[in-house]
Amino acid sequence: MVSRRAFLTAAAAGAAAQTRNEAPQTRNEARRPNFIFFLADDLGCHDLGCWGATDLQSPNIDALASSGARFTNWYAAAPVCAPSRAGLLTGRYPIRAGVPDNGPPLAPTERTIASLLKPAGYATGIFGKWHLGSGPDTAPNAHGFDRFFGFHSGCIDFFSHRYYWGEPRTVNYHDLWRNRTEVFEDGQYSTELFTREAVQFIRDNRANPFFLYLPFNAVHYPMHAPQKYVARFRSLDPERRTYAAMLAAADDGVGQVIAALRELRLDERTLVFFSADNGATREARAGLDQKPATAGRNLPFRGNKFSAFDGGMHVPMILSWPGMIPKAQVLPQVGSHLDVLPTICQAAGVNVPADRTMDGFDVLPMAVASARSRHDAIYWSSGGQLAVRRGNWKLVKNGKTFDGTPQGSQSLEGDDALFLSNLDEDQAESQNLRHRFPDIADELETMAEQWLKSVKNP
Repeated sequence: MVSRRAFLTAAAAGAAAQTRNEAPQTRNEARRPNFIFFLADDLGCHDLGCWGATDLQSPNIDALASSGARFTNWYAAAPVCAPSRAGLLTGRYPIRAGVPDNGPPLAPTERTIASLLKPAGYATGIFGKWHLGSGPDTAPNAHGFDRFFGFHSGCIDFFSHRYYWGEPRTVNYHDLWRNRTEVFEDGQYSTELFTREAVQFIRDNRANPFFLYLPFNAVHYPMHAPQKYVARFRSLDPERRTYAAMLAAADDGVGQVIAALRELRLDERTLVFFSADNGATREARAGLDQKPATAGRNLPFRGNKFSAFDGGMHVPMILSWPGMIPKAQVLPQVGSHLDVLPTICQAAGVNVPADRTMDGFDVLPMAVASARSRHDAIYWSSGGQLAVRRGNWKLVKNGKTFDGTPQGSQSLEGDDALFLSNLDEDQAESQNLRHRFPDIADELETMAEQWLKSVKNP
């Protein structure tokens, strides 16, 4: 293993080389690092032990955080599934990548982490939720993944692996695939299936550099968990109990994957990420008795899944690389899922695409040496909402809370239609400062509008 100082020197040289459109240096030409990205679905940011949860259990994720860096100001690229994943995999704002909402597939012209690493000799695998297309040219195997075991849609029944939420427009259908072939494993819990396949992928590629993307469908509805997990949380109310059990199954999966790395002595060669696609939901389909869901918790943040307030997209992020990233760090620098692709490319010695606008930055200097964030500002556009964070200031225009009430799906009105917060002082975005700081509000609104125009009309 090279020293952190040597790594930072190589990273700086690599960044300069990319500016000159040259091949960046790698930290170890003999064996490039492996990459694993764990992604939870609809996870409340503070529903992990390492983020303060006391009624849930996430020992393996907590151990991962202790082994590396935990980012406390990290954001998804969108407050909803598909665009969030598009931003993560392409390093581009979802609108720029052509996936502004849960509708369009990821176009064949977009370059993903997998499609960039594969020509460099990486084995690439995805096990779990794709949600970016199911056609011949938009399924995972068309976007650079050698191996796919999972589903194409936004969610499936955890045991029958069927999609039941399209009525009346779409009749329910089975959705479990191995590459381009439909497979049936009825009655098997999907979280465990995806973990099984991920561990096998590591074993099969122990001699090669690999990129493993493990997007669990937990803790997204339907709220299903085997009794062996539910039994761990007898003291919780029924709704929270199932949510906790689903998270525990994903946490066990994280533990099994990390155990395989250690067994094969690959842990010091592997950069591991853990995060979520957006915040917890209040959708009634995730609750009980046709009432808004209450199991996942985004507090102290305001808003929920779909919301441009922080509850919708302020997510946990852990980076672990034993021997490279110092242990037990808690980092307040602002980061984004947009940063994952450039971070991986820099560490792998692979150029980011030069023929398109990229929106993220390499964050390893932040994790290795507490460097400053390179984001001047981060932007979001979702469901008519527009938001920007610059430093400690956050502006939300036409914000919605999506709190499960009819009013929550409507834009805030009056003065609150333009909502300015100082997140250092008010992480709950509870006090509107637009009239106390009108110049800042006007400047951020102008920036956001100009950004939206630029990504819609590149």
